[in-house]
Amino acid sequence: LVLLSALRRKHLLDPKAVIATLSPVRDRANLARGSLDVLGMADVPVGIGGSGGAVKDLEVYKAVHSRSSESIEDCGITLACNVLKKANSKSVQILCLASLSDLAVLIKDHEELFISKVKEVVVMGGLLPIDSHDKLVPDTAYNNNCDMEAARFVYESCQELCVPTVTLSRWTAYGCPMRPELLDELARTEHMVATNIRKKSKESIDQLWKKVVLPPDDPGREKLPSRCDAKWFYKTFIGKELPAELPTSVWNDVEKLNMYDPLAVLMCVSSYRSTHFRCTEKVVNEVSHLVVGVCEQENGIRNRKALFDEYSALFLYAMQASLYEPKININYNSNFVDEVTSKRSALVNRAA
Repeated sequence: LVLLSALRRKHLLDPKAVIATLSPVRDRANLARGSLDVLGMADVPVGIGGSGGAVKDLEVYKAVHSRSSESIEDCGITLACNVLKKANSKSVQILCLASLSDLAVLIKDHEELFISKVKEVVVMGGLLPIDSHDKLVPDTAYNNNCDMEAARFVYESCQELCVPTVTLSRWTAYGCPMRPELLDELARTEHMVATNIRKKSKESIDQLWKKVVLPPDDPGREKLPSRCDAKWFYKTFIGKELPAELPTSVWNDVEKLNMYDPLAVLMCVSSYRSTHFRCTEKVVNEVSHLVVGVCEQENGIRNRKALFDEYSALFLYAMQASLYEPKININYNSNFVDEVTSKRSALVNRAA
């Protein structure tokens, strides 16, 4: 959402709605609503989706700006349909950053609306080697794994209905990681979202570490693929071989953080797509489907440093721009509003 706010300010994207998925969905919707509000997107509606295939509540980042709101739509599918009905023909991009369960429901129940209004579907996920099948087939990426039946249905439907897809894989995220120092730089703006991201990133990494060291069949791993073990973790986030003695906390050793969702957001902008990414094409039913990051050797990144500099600048711009905005009225408690105001004033005073 941070990157989305920057692209909106630059008039490169026009977000119409955010649908929260994965249980507990209401908590996720509250976090999305609060984040949008403090990032200058209070007019973007939020809807509650389904559990996303989760059989129990999964982790939700806590934040001071996460608040319940009467403006949150109880049915995300209804919200999505309302947005599509108002849209021009073939003008809407659907960006999926989590389970594909809700999109599967939308296609099943509103197929004609989906076909007529959707320009393309952009997915942060993964596919089986595209040369091994006549059609695109989802792999065991986490987002697919949350509800594999829904993931298969979405890809099959898009190909049958001739709706283009763009899939960005984990290999792309691995190819252009964020350095933890960027989180420190963003936090120095004193924007509440930036400081929360830095705090929660540490917690998230430590929680992921606790999952990967569990046996493959342990329910505590939740939907984590079996390939994501301790050796994978060290290679992916630390860039070293697995030590003989495993630590309890790994944050101080982390050298890189993978930017799955922000890179998928950038893929929605044609100029960024052509400048920073190499896409592999798969034609099905005479429709072009794009894949970025087909394997570890071909991660789809044109210039790693240029891409890192691009999204780093966008992150910083989003934080600074929302801090400089005039005070807006948000229906939260007075302590929260006071905190928003003081955070903004602090940066303005230093800049002056």
